[in-house]
Amino acid sequence: MKRLPTLLLLCLSLVLTITAQENYFLTPQNKAYLFHTVRKSPILEKNIGRYIVYSGKEITLPNGEINYDSTEQVIINQPELLKIYANEIQRSPKGLLAELANKMAIWELNKVLKSHRSNDLLNDGLLTDYEKFETKLLLYLPQKAKKNKKDGLQVHRKVLKLSNPTLTFKDKVAMLDGFASWTENEKKQVILAYNKAINEWVKERTHEIFKLLGGKAEYFVNVLTAAGDGSTTSGLFEEREKDERGRFNKGLPKAVGLFPYEPYIGIKPNSKKEKPEVLSMGHTIHQFETVGQGKETNVHLDVWGYNSEKQTTVVIQKGKKYYPLFGSGDTRFISPDSSFGEGMTYYSLIHRIQRDIADLEDKISGKRGLDYWIEHYEDKRDDTKLSIDKTEKELNDIRYSTITTNSKKYKTDSKRSKRKKRQEKVVQLYGKLKSIEKKLVALAEEKEQVLVKKQVLNRKVQQMYDLIGQKWVPFTEKNGLYIYADSTRFDLLTQEFTFPANAEKEVFEIKLLAIPISYKSSQFDEVMLHINITDALPNYTSQIQLKMNDVFGVDDYKLPQNVLLQPSDSIAVKEFFEALLDKKKDFNIIARGGGIGKWKNEQVVIGDQKSEIDHYPGETNEMRKDSKNDSIFKRLRSTEVYIKIDRSTCLEINSYTDPVRSNFKPISSDLIKVQRNYELSGNQMLSAYRAYTTLKTLKNELNILAGNYLTREEAAKVIDRLNKAISKSKVTVGPTSIKYKAF
Repeated sequence: MKRLPTLLLLCLSLVLTITAQENYFLTPQNKAYLFHTVRKSPILEKNIGRYIVYSGKEITLPNGEINYDSTEQVIINQPELLKIYANEIQRSPKGLLAELANKMAIWELNKVLKSHRSNDLLNDGLLTDYEKFETKLLLYLPQKAKKNKKDGLQVHRKVLKLSNPTLTFKDKVAMLDGFASWTENEKKQVILAYNKAINEWVKERTHEIFKLLGGKAEYFVNVLTAAGDGSTTSGLFEEREKDERGRFNKGLPKAVGLFPYEPYIGIKPNSKKEKPEVLSMGHTIHQFETVGQGKETNVHLDVWGYNSEKQTTVVIQKGKKYYPLFGSGDTRFISPDSSFGEGMTYYSLIHRIQRDIADLEDKISGKRGLDYWIEHYEDKRDDTKLSIDKTEKELNDIRYSTITTNSKKYKTDSKRSKRKKRQEKVVQLYGKLKSIEKKLVALAEEKEQVLVKKQVLNRKVQQMYDLIGQKWVPFTEKNGLYIYADSTRFDLLTQEFTFPANAEKEVFEIKLLAIPISYKSSQFDEVMLHINITDALPNYTSQIQLKMNDVFGVDDYKLPQNVLLQPSDSIAVKEFFEALLDKKKDFNIIARGGGIGKWKNEQVVIGDQKSEIDHYPGETNEMRKDSKNDSIFKRLRSTEVYIKIDRSTCLEINSYTDPVRSNFKPISSDLIKVQRNYELSGNQMLSAYRAYTTLKTLKNELNILAGNYLTREEAAKVIDRLNKAISKSKVTVGPTSIKYKAF
């Protein structure tokens, strides 16, 4: 990025040669908003910004920062000042294209709904867009929320007010409470209807813009979701930027009001009403499937509504595998690293509950806990019962004992006194026993209450662990690229989570977890998430992608052309040169002679080298010629060139043949020995030579282009590094590799 100004100057200086790359596919307003969106988003600016070139006068605020509002207006009035290089943008990560498209789709839907509220749909030319939204809404609304009129079925006037994105979830519920005859379920259905209509409209428009930006995907899923108590959305939608004097600019609306909360019917904790009402979930769970078909599944996550005091948490779960991702308030990115952010976390809530559970356990079984006192009073009860039994026996003995007298008159005062004392003691002991038993009942009730609380907290902890998982898939990290133990990966720089290619589809879930003020509270933090899922093939983000099909003659390795790169590759070539000038960025070369190819999942891969056939199918030469030109064989005779610039720079060349036996023999005696020693087929050696020739041709062409695009000093550095790397490279074929110099 340090050399970006140089790159932009080169882009502008060569505008005549690359004009074909610029694509005017959007309205001036859309182009202006796209420019604003990309420039204000660090992740989009880093990955896509270089392909959006504004050549007009820079307008700044008094503090020196760019005034995007004024710049937008300039672009709307003079759209030719903004050039969007769609050919280059389409090679960006699909998730980033989807994020940009989604932001634009939300912005457009907001315009449509705003125009409807002000009765300006016809003047704004947005009637068709609104009708699409209303059609979807009517499809899902309950019958009570619709009215039959002369023009047909329409949304109830009061229900229509819920389309205002500045309303909070609670505002919407309060408005629906005005329908006294409606059930809570009908109110919930209205909110769900809006959720579905918004998601479907935004998904369709996002996909349209995604394709206009050059994105390609056979599998495309786009979901908006929000979690929390739905109390603080209002105002966020209308958020505006301020200059250094505190004055409001137009800015970019957050648009969080269009992110749907998941409603449910329940009783709010600590509520005085204690009656069922429509509430919003503190977490959401969405279920998806991997693409299968041998393709990667690319999951892009774009979090809105960050809170620096509470760590945003997103969890991806596939089977028993958990992949939690944690937010950072500083960068507004998520990462598998739980220490990535600060503030209250989901795990800190779990730990607080566990501490309270430990306190409850201590209250029961601690040194002076309930169990101690229960045992203490049980001992006292037993001792008291024993004393009662003993005293009653003494009393009984006195009552029925035989009295022996002499001739003198017998007096019974002493016996009566003893009996009275015993009787009083028995009464006293029974009173004490009653008090002890009452105490034991109270202790038992208190223990039961504590056990119930403990059970509730244990259940809550288990529910939270079910959401976030206890055993996470381990990973390693290098330069922001996280590789999990099962080869799943997460790229911090693009916010893309990728499941490796698999033939079968697999179910997985994405969970968005809002964090409450405390685990005892019903007030949750607000967090919104945009989820996009697409299919992906390897190397689709490579800046240069050359796929040459059937360009070599039979058993020949000489290219019939000296030029491989097209004018549309000019920006990518300059990026490649910029990368080579960066000494800190590694440069790797991979060249493969794949031999017989195999068509798999829309691409050629190395096939079974023992599957050679003597000739193309057919009884006559004409029939065999037709078979040769059939796509089944022709698509296998391919050579690919990829140049990918990421954390490192990689030049990759792959060459394949069809399965018809080749009579090719190496020219070099050393390579004949290699072929014999490793039992390589003619097709394998032929493909190795073709990979070598392609690399050599590309080297010569890049040497010339470096002289054209760069200063003499820079060109010398690029050519030197490129040629040295190629000179040291090897071509992999079968179980061995052959040095470039050996050909």
